[in-house]
Amino acid sequence: MFFLFKYVDDLIGKGFEWYVILELMYYASAANVSMALPLSILLSSIMTFGTLGENYELVAIKSAGVSLQKAMMPLLVLIVFIAIGSFLFSDVMLPKANLKFGSLLWDIRNKKLSFLIKEGVFNNSIPGYSIRVDKKGDDGVTLEGVMIYDHTSNNGIAKIIIAKEGRMAKDEKNLLLKLKNGVRYEESSGENSSYNPRQQFTRMRFKETDQKFDISSFEMNRTDEQGFRNNTQMLNLKGLVKKQDSLTKELDSINKFAGMTVSSYFKQNNYVKGYSKVNVAEKKITGPVLSALPVDDKLRAIQSGLDQANSVKQTVSGRLTDHDDRVRSLIKVEIEYQKKFTLAVSCLLLFFIGAPLGAIIRKGGLGLPVVMAIVFFLIYHIIATVAEKSAITGSLAPFFGPWLAIIILSPVGAFLTYKATVDSALFDVTALKQLIVGLFKRKKEQVEKKA
Repeated sequence: MFFLFKYVDDLIGKGFEWYVILELMYYASAANVSMALPLSILLSSIMTFGTLGENYELVAIKSAGVSLQKAMMPLLVLIVFIAIGSFLFSDVMLPKANLKFGSLLWDIRNKKLSFLIKEGVFNNSIPGYSIRVDKKGDDGVTLEGVMIYDHTSNNGIAKIIIAKEGRMAKDEKNLLLKLKNGVRYEESSGENSSYNPRQQFTRMRFKETDQKFDISSFEMNRTDEQGFRNNTQMLNLKGLVKKQDSLTKELDSINKFAGMTVSSYFKQNNYVKGYSKVNVAEKKITGPVLSALPVDDKLRAIQSGLDQANSVKQTVSGRLTDHDDRVRSLIKVEIEYQKKFTLAVSCLLLFFIGAPLGAIIRKGGLGLPVVMAIVFFLIYHIIATVAEKSAITGSLAPFFGPWLAIIILSPVGAFLTYKATVDSALFDVTALKQLIVGLFKRKKEQVEKKA
């Protein structure tokens, strides 16, 4: 549903076959693995251990002398293999899927809307032509009251074709209108090649004629995928390292060239050095430099300094945009590099949150486990999204963008694992009720003692 809401404007009205849309959704589903896989691990671990706790199977396991950590070990081994698989998926399969998805989406967005003639409305989809019909038959092929404006001539005057009726035929590349009982109007310059203010008007009546239009531009042409291969999301670890090195070298070259350009405005030149043998004592200037200049030279010096300052400002402002774009591209490469590893680590983290949480709440099924899984996953997803956007804008180090959610939730996983190990009633309503009642009793006793 999220995919359809996001790309519905690019798909509607273009006459795509069902398999094209299905192919696009198939490639887009690969990008959703980074959200679906951690959530599924979190939900399944809560449901599994919640069911074990609800049926007192965890109690039987612990009474047999098996700790919760040992009971979790087989599933932990499975999650480790899933995490390794997710890392290989994000490094090998995901870049290829993003490449296929990006190239196909580009072709879909650049495809024109399907050619459609509506009653009483001029259709300008075909370049150089405007077509209008008064009425269409029930079969969608028969036309009545056809009017065509032909703007393909070089003199800027449109040719007009009016027909009482017509019939439409279409193949893969051409649209053929068979018109009957009509008139063709055309204006052109005079017969003389020199300037002639008089125009020549031609009117031709016809019983039947054919008008052919090229509609090959409405077909979707597939673009070469190599043009999209250098995109950040379509690179594996090796490609990201290579692109990062290239961007770093380009950024260093830009900074070095900008420094050399700006430093030329601050260079002191001594043109008489080496050309004169006259020794003159150095003059010490106290106070502002302008006070040492003659009155006639002060205004010229101020104007020269102002011109140089404006030149420096224009030079720097012209390079700031390019510098910021390259820095942002470098940050995105670093973030994408770290995201190759965060998917695997997030699977492990959410397992260590979901398994102890299921053992604590002791509820299976699709009730409370789903609610708890959604709550924790939303916390994880919101932190990860905000941190990544902050890293892109430069407010946060690129390394912490993908890892901040994992860093924050790791103590939560350790705390829940500890509570589940010691059989804590963390989400037990009766235990919470007793705790609240005990707090009120203590407060009441303190008030009575003071009284």
